[in-house]
Amino acid sequence: MLIDWANKTIQTKIVYYGPAMCGKTTSIRSLFSRFNQEDKLESIETTTGRTLFFDYGALDVDRGSWKLRVFVWSATGQDYYAETRSTVLAGTDGVVFVADSQPHLLEDNIRSFRELQSYFGEQLGQTPALLISMNKFDLPVTLNREQLVKGLGILNGVQIFSTIAPSGWNIDEAFTAMVQSILRRCNR
Repeated sequence: MLIDWANKTIQTKIVYYGPAMCGKTTSIRSLFSRFNQEDKLESIETTTGRTLFFDYGALDVDRGSWKLRVFVWSATGQDYYAETRSTVLAGTDGVVFVADSQPHLLEDNIRSFRELQSYFGEQLGQTPALLISMNKFDLPVTLNREQLVKGLGILNGVQIFSTIAPSGWNIDEAFTAMVQSILRRCNR
């Protein structure tokens, strides 16, 4: 996080992380659309439209007399590009772990979350901040919160949001909660 007291600006980085096809890119596109800043989002995709390395963009948010610039990234979920994830995570202030709510994909969520934990160890949830987005909550059959919490082994205090990325349902709320979590650390 960079704080420029003279110009009253704060720059922070949030990474959307999770297994392949869980909705990271769609969540980010929904978010940028909500802020009418779709033109500020860059995606490096395969010929089939899947994220090749990452999505990246900056959202500018006014907070009173301060300006907040949030650099938003996604880490590719495809195992073929696993080596790129540590680079994308470098310097992050917050991670939104996007879990796929489909019950048959619980093991994919667990594997991806364990990999995320391997990068940060015990610091995950502190530096960087952590939030869980249970995406695809509009499907007829989904995991319940307790199943995901138990499967991932997450501790109390981690915020969990049920989301639907294509419609943007709860995407902005999860993002706002993440930004607030980061800013609370800044106030300390």
